Amino acid sequence: MSAVIWLLISLPLGAGAVLGVTGTRCNRLAPALGVAVAVATLGVAVAASVTRPQSSAPLFAGMRAGLAVDGLSAFMVVTVAAVTTAVLAFAAGEFGPDENRGRLFGLMLVFSGAMLVTVTATTLPLLLMAWEVMGATSWALIGYWWRRPERVRAADTAFLTTRTADLGLYLAAGAAVAGGAGSLDLRALPDAPSPWLHVITGGVVVAALGKSAQLPFSFWLSRAMQGPSPVSALLHSATMVAAGAYLLLRLHPLLAATGWAGPLVAWTGAVTALFLGVVAVAQRDLKQLLAASTSSQLGFMVLAAGSGGIAAGTTQLVAHAATKSGLFLAAGAWLTALGTKHLPALRGAARTYRLLGTAFTVGALTLAGLPPLSLWAAKDEVLASAYAESTGLYAVGLAAAAVAAVYSIKALWYVTQPLPDDPEAGYDTERDGTRRTARTTPAPLLVLTFAAAVLGVLALPGPASWLKRLVGAPDEPSPKPWEVGLSAGVAFAAAGLAWWWASRPAPVPRPAVRWARGWLHLERAAHTVVVRPVLGLARALAVFDDRVVDGAVRQVARGGLATARIAGRVDDGIDAAVRQTARGGLAGARLAGRADDGGIDAAVDAVAAGARGLGRAARRPQTGLLHQYYAQAALGFAVLVLIVLLVR
Repeated sequence: MSAVIWLLISLPLGAGAVLGVTGTRCNRLAPALGVAVAVATLGVAVAASVTRPQSSAPLFAGMRAGLAVDGLSAFMVVTVAAVTTAVLAFAAGEFGPDENRGRLFGLMLVFSGAMLVTVTATTLPLLLMAWEVMGATSWALIGYWWRRPERVRAADTAFLTTRTADLGLYLAAGAAVAGGAGSLDLRALPDAPSPWLHVITGGVVVAALGKSAQLPFSFWLSRAMQGPSPVSALLHSATMVAAGAYLLLRLHPLLAATGWAGPLVAWTGAVTALFLGVVAVAQRDLKQLLAASTSSQLGFMVLAAGSGGIAAGTTQLVAHAATKSGLFLAAGAWLTALGTKHLPALRGAARTYRLLGTAFTVGALTLAGLPPLSLWAAKDEVLASAYAESTGLYAVGLAAAAVAAVYSIKALWYVTQPLPDDPEAGYDTERDGTRRTARTTPAPLLVLTFAAAVLGVLALPGPASWLKRLVGAPDEPSPKPWEVGLSAGVAFAAAGLAWWWASRPAPVPRPAVRWARGWLHLERAAHTVVVRPVLGLARALAVFDDRVVDGAVRQVARGGLATARIAGRVDDGIDAAVRQTARGGLAGARLAGRADDGGIDAAVDAVAAGARGLGRAARRPQTGLLHQYYAQAALGFAVLVLIVLLVR
């Protein structure tokens, strides 16, 4: 049975890695292979949701990599696999052979595999690994057209923002180890002792809010719209942005254990749903409107997680995934056909492309929360959980639901209006449109549209009770009849007002409109509060390093060189003295040699010569004649007498 869950994650990860590496070498086969792998993964996901496999393997010393499909993840694996299949089928006709289709389809499969690991992981180390792969592949997908600098900057902004929040998971893992949760099993985290419990919870909350584009991290989702439309449909419907909300739903016991995390998460979700809904109303770009609405709709899921509505949040997540992926694909098809996603330029687009128009209409009405479509029923479940927690939460959530109807009807109003006299003048603002839709467009759009319309059955009394038992929340509150009626009335009233007011200038001050259209200027605030101070500190540290640390090193080096020069000069002097001494010694040796030659040797020679002369002189008297010897004796005797007489 464990083979099913390993196949579930290895199939998209392995095939995606192979496709990504081969790149353009399998450009012709990449779409077909990608769709085939996605369909196979969907089949395995359905089997896993029925059989509920689980498995684990050694990872580090004392830690295991755990995977399991339970009631909550059973919904998610099917949702992720189904949306991936629909998006890849759509992308097969959107990207021509001149694009690197191997890299695109490979990255999307790897991303899908990482998301499947995220929703089935039962231990924090494996969750962290999948979280990292998901972040890296999202950066590569958003910056897919990397030769355009603005798209690369958008990918960098999205990656760095979510990456900063992701550090919370590392903080949580470190606190869990410090608190004694050696196995890092997700189910053991609520049992961590204080204060580690609060550190773990804080890290998880920050990481989840960042990944799900909740305040104050929402602005990264605006920049992520620079990616291809299929990428937006995949990342910003059922996968990346939903991962944070799913994590909060999964770890609701951890939020409840602290006492403060649940209300904080619930209020963050409610405020995000309201304020990002206002941002969506102000947009004039269709993809920007859908992006802001994604943050807003995810706010309802976060609100459900914070208020204990696990089943309600799951219903909202699944219904939103089908709705938003279909809307993004329709927007992408119009962008390909008409070369624009500017709302005023899309007047009459639904009339020109009727199939797209029908799918977009159903999706927009679903997003507006109009009964009996799925998000109306899902929002009622979320609002029921919010009402059980706090009347204030319910009021803010209901206001956010009204705003959702406004931005949805605004988009629908533009695309269903009659064509202007010269529609061509407004087309091709971003690229040259093909004036046709791909053959692969209708099938995935129709499937997603149908799912968006009917998934509300999960909120009906019978299926809702089954779902609550499945996710382990049987006592979760259900909406009362007056709540159902009130939310329906608010949705219809807001939708009618939005349709009537769509062609009129909004009675709102221009600075407020610019503030909302600029996504509350959160990116500017992030640059002011975080980026510029960090860069300023980096520059200051660089100057300190250059002038103080490196300066000190350079001064020491200069001192060493100066000392070396002085030592060299002293050494040269010593060498000179040695050379002078050597020269003096040589001169003395020469003088001594001369004295020896001319003095001592001369004296010795003179003594020897004198001795030789005396010898010769002494030999002369030795003649052998007696009378000569007698005469010599008489002379010597006379000299001796003379000396005696003189001395006396």
